[in-house]
Amino acid sequence: LPKLTYACLVSQLLSVAAEKVTSLGKDWHRPCLRCEKCNKTLTSGGHAEHDGKPYCNHPCYAALFGPKGFGRGGAESHTFK
Repeated sequence: LPKLTYACLVSQLLSVAAEKVTSLGKDWHRPCLRCEKCNKTLTSGGHAEHDGKPYCNHPCYAALFGPKGFGRGGAESHTFK
C-alpha cells in the first residue's frame, strides 16, 4: 500500500499524499516549495537547485549563480543587494 501521509520538508507537518509535491528528492506541501531568494511558489521540475535548495530560474538562479558580465545569461539587468 502507498503511504497516505508524509512529513513536509519545510513545515514538518504531516499531510495527506494528495497535497504532496516531490522535488529535489524530497516531499513538500505545494505552498512550501518556494524560491530561497524571492519566496515565489515553484512547481516540481520547474525550478533550479543550488546546494540542495530550490530557486526560480529567472531572475534569482540566473542572477545569483549564472554567468556574470554583459550579454551572458540574460540576467545582467537584475541584481541583488
